[in-house]
Parts: sequence; structure tokens; C-alpha cells
Amino acid sequence: MINAKQIFTIFTAFLSMDQAASRSSNPSPNTVGEYIAESGFYQSITLEGDEPLFEKKSKFQDISVLKSKHYGKILMLDGVIQLTEKDADSYNEMMTHPAMFSHPNPKRVLVIGGGDGYVLSEVLKHPEVEHVDHVDLDGEVIQVCREHFEWGRAWDDPRVKLHVADGAAFVKNATAGFYDVIIQDSSDPYTWEEGSGEKIDLPSLTLYSEEHFENISRILGEAGIFSFQAETFNIESDLEGIVEWRQRALDVGFEDARYGSISISSYPTGQIGFLLCRKSTKSTPAMESVLSRFDMMVEMGRGTSYYQPKLQDSAFSLPLWVEQRIYGKECEKKSEY
Repeated sequence: MINAKQIFTIFTAFLSMDQAASRSSNPSPNTVGEYIAESGFYQSITLEGDEPLFEKKSKFQDISVLKSKHYGKILMLDGVIQLTEKDADSYNEMMTHPAMFSHPNPKRVLVIGGGDGYVLSEVLKHPEVEHVDHVDLDGEVIQVCREHFEWGRAWDDPRVKLHVADGAAFVKNATAGFYDVIIQDSSDPYTWEEGSGEKIDLPSLTLYSEEHFENISRILGEAGIFSFQAETFNIESDLEGIVEWRQRALDVGFEDARYGSISISSYPTGQIGFLLCRKSTKSTPAMESVLSRFDMMVEMGRGTSYYQPKLQDSAFSLPLWVEQRIYGKECEKKSEY
């Protein structure tokens, strides 16, 4: 995931030491931070050492791995935090398991993006899975994560077929009705110019288009599930995007699309979410089935640290003002949301 909305990344203190001292009892000049001009929000993580553990420029982006005492290793792309070892479980487990448990028998899965491999590793915890296509544009990100993160062994699983390719093009050419679950761990579709405030489209915009959503729906089976990264409701432009993307999913034929919330301290505002889209609500397994399948995962040594079956429902319970913005008049149907 990338939060690219007018972010400025720095490796020295954002404030002078005198200014920082007035806000912290232990200021550090060695930090990585993100500033969102739209909301005036800034946060940072203190780093260990003066040099990155690894840095390289691929064909598409700058890749670096940093070290933090409190957050462990940090993966950054183009100077923007993608994940930290401390709280990557929250985002990746929630991107994966609510979707996987929403399908009665997820045998064939497609992962779009997520070049760090964490979503892939969570998908593979489900014993029903027989085949996973993983599509990511930058093979060098995958290689870096193979070497620097413990979940990098996921690509060695014989059920996985890796495609270093464009996600939208792959989906366009995929076989109709082939997949049970599709998880799209993509970067932001747009950002804004710092000075003018002008909206700037980013390469991932195509993954949020109507054509792409239509192709996603086409290649899913009748009980198909689509989960995709849907930003935070704490930034106004993101909230507008959530409303737009949800309606787009409904317009292309998904029976419902619900926004699930995730708590993650290293993401700006401490919250991010996903949209879980179902082609058929009638095929969703009962909670008894979810509990049984989850218990089986745990018994096999494939447990989780953030996700639990209670979140299968409660993750979609939102603050009233957020619910009203996303669902409008539909939020009056309290039994559905």
C-alpha cells in the first residue's frame, strides 16, 4: 500500500531540535516521516543507524529497507512507508482473511500487487487453496522482500505462480469465472500537487477503473469475492474515493460492497480500510463454518495475530458519520450494515 497524498519523506528531524524538544522528551534527528498537506497531518518513526539496510532503484521506483527499534524493518518505495514488521500483520491479515472466509471453498486465488508478499503468505494459510496467481509489476521489490522479510518464503510454495506483469492487463486476459477470490493490494490511484493542489493521476488509477472492475467481476466465479485496498476515511479525498469505488463495484454487478476498517499505527491517521465485494450474498458461509475453518488453520500452525473471526462482522461497524457518507440512505437498513 502507498499513501502518496502530498507526502514528504525525510531522514532528518522535521522540526529543529529546539522545536522538537518542546514536543518530545526524547527527540531524534534520525526519522522517516509522512506529511499530508490536505489535512496538515504529520507523523514519523525513529530509525536505528545512519544508513538503510538496503537501497536500490528498480525500473519503476526507489526501494529501501530501513531499521527501527520500535517498528523493526521498514519497507519503503519511492520514499513512502509500505509496511513495518511491527504492524504489517493488521493490514495484510485483514486484506486477506475476511475475503477468504467469505467464500465457501476458495481454491483459486488471484493476488494483484502486494509485492512484499505478505498478503500472499496469508492466503496460503488456508488449506482449501490449490492455486494462487500473484501478479506484480516490479520483480525487484519481490526479490528484496524475499531476502529481508520472514514471509518472503511464500513464493516458494508450489501452489504459487508468480507473474511479473501489469495487473490490469493480466485481469483483462484471464479466463472468465476462473477465480474464487481476488485480493488487490494496490498503491494509491492519485495524489495532489503540493503548491497548486492539482489532482495527479498515478499508474494504479487503472486498477480502480470501471473497465478493471468489470474484468474482475468477469473472471470471478458465481460466489466470487473481491477485496481491495480502499484508503482511510480520515482524509476527505480518500472518503470521496471510498464512496466512488463502492458504487463502481455495485454498478459492475457485485451484489454488495462493504468497507472494513483496520487499525494500523504506522499508516497516516492510524486507520486504513478495504472494500469487500461479493458477487452473491447467498453463498457467504455461516459463522460456524468460519470458526471451524479458522480453528483448523490454528491447529495447523497457521494462526493469526490481528485477525479473529469476530472481525468477520465487527470490522464493518463504522462511526456513524462514516457510515452515513459511505452508504447514504442505505445505512438506515441497520440489519445489513
